[in-house]
Amino acid sequence: MKALLDELKEKHEGIRLGGGLEKIAKHKAKGKLTALERIQHLLDEGKEFIEIGLFAGDGMYEEEGGCPNGGVVCVKGYVSNRLCIILSNDATVKAGAWFPITGKKCLRAQEIAMENRLPIIYLVDSAGIYLPLQSDIFADKEHFGRVFRNNAKLSAMGVPQISAIMGSCVAGGAYLPIMSDYAMIVEGTGSVFLAGPYLVKSSIGEDVDAETLGGAFSQSAISGVTDNMYPDDESCLNAIKGIMDKMGHYEKAGFNRKEAAKPQKDEKEIYSILPSDKSRPYDMVEIIERLVDNSDFEQYKEEYGKTIICGWGRIDGWSVGIVANQRMIVKANKPGNAKEMQVGGVIYSDSADKAARFIMNCNQQRIPLVFLQDVTGFMVGSRSEQGGIIKDGAKLVTAMSNSVVPKFTFIVGNSYGAGNYAMCGKAYDPRLIYAWPGSQMAVMSGSAATQTLFQIEQANKNKKGRDLESIKKNYEDQLSPYYAAARLWTDGVIDPLETRKIISIGIEAANHAPIREDYKLGVIQT
Repeated sequence: MKALLDELKEKHEGIRLGGGLEKIAKHKAKGKLTALERIQHLLDEGKEFIEIGLFAGDGMYEEEGGCPNGGVVCVKGYVSNRLCIILSNDATVKAGAWFPITGKKCLRAQEIAMENRLPIIYLVDSAGIYLPLQSDIFADKEHFGRVFRNNAKLSAMGVPQISAIMGSCVAGGAYLPIMSDYAMIVEGTGSVFLAGPYLVKSSIGEDVDAETLGGAFSQSAISGVTDNMYPDDESCLNAIKGIMDKMGHYEKAGFNRKEAAKPQKDEKEIYSILPSDKSRPYDMVEIIERLVDNSDFEQYKEEYGKTIICGWGRIDGWSVGIVANQRMIVKANKPGNAKEMQVGGVIYSDSADKAARFIMNCNQQRIPLVFLQDVTGFMVGSRSEQGGIIKDGAKLVTAMSNSVVPKFTFIVGNSYGAGNYAMCGKAYDPRLIYAWPGSQMAVMSGSAATQTLFQIEQANKNKKGRDLESIKKNYEDQLSPYYAAARLWTDGVIDPLETRKIISIGIEAANHAPIREDYKLGVIQT
């Protein structure tokens, strides 16, 4: 685990450099703060915050020079004592241009703002869509244009949006700040226009400089497109803090919270409890007791469906229901005092049945759910099939999918196949989803997939097959938590000791959005 945490730290430090030291120096020479410095200036000193999508783009677009952090920094934190989302373009990465992953990350930020009714602040410094990859970001439902649709939807919901134009803001991207409730601009560095000077010249033959076309004075004093102009980044950011300070408050969801307490058991022992070999067993209860307040965890149906642990606890004072895969080999109780050995990390009919009922209870009682994934999938074989494993698995997926309380997911170890879905993977709308170092996510484990792929290639006589070792390496690269985080299948990779903070801030954010929807299951398998 120490080696994995060292790797995590090293990756963090590399991403922090954005486009590199030379690009940062040129950026600051213009009198501009970096993307992260702008966020740090806004955030309340001494208060916790979390980063979302830090590893977006990691290892991707290498032929284009890379896109660290997806070209945009995203944080959930406090500004003037108000929890909010902040998006800040990193102009040291291809002048802040939008890569496909940039668009996906911005949409994720807006999704979080919508779900939790959180104010969202955009710090704009972008050259617009990265043209060489325009076909991957321009036209589809989950592409660049969806951002402006979300601007409109957020406004209709009454969710505050504040924009500061702190650099370039070009073409379609100009709509993002102007569709916000507040639009500010920095003199000398900020500019906003649908078409820049070169495009205006080629389109209509007009010679005009950027400042006249869409600089701070033109857009604030003449067109009225922006609200106010400010002499530098700092004064503009201070104005945002002033706006946030004066906002009213809305009705809360009312999730239960008491005075917070640290776990009685040493949290750092999580490092030694988790085995480096993902096939080895361990007791997930020991992990849970190092995450919950006072290490106090009340299990639900403890002697039934033992390969999934369900129960209640508190995290930083917040009441939570926890659904976690047990990785120990357990003895299931059967009729006639019989015992059945069950493999840890596998979902059996009884554990799926238990977890479904527990999720229903938490929804009835308005208790947020936390999922701790270390799952290899559902039990297979004739006995399980005849026992109705698909039916019981469907019951679990139905109960979880229709959940109206906020869900938070952490990939502790393995996350394979349908187990990922049943334990609230990204496709099932967790409010936040993070992975621990060393975790793995894929359709199946590396060893099983390697053998399957090798057999397929060997059987295909018309195709030159790869050797077993190259197949294994390629697949194992895709198992990495960084591979998943780069594509925003998760919101990031974290030190396990950050888990409590993320859950606490996540529930506080969710508490801003009262639950209006009834918990309905539709047709449920019995």
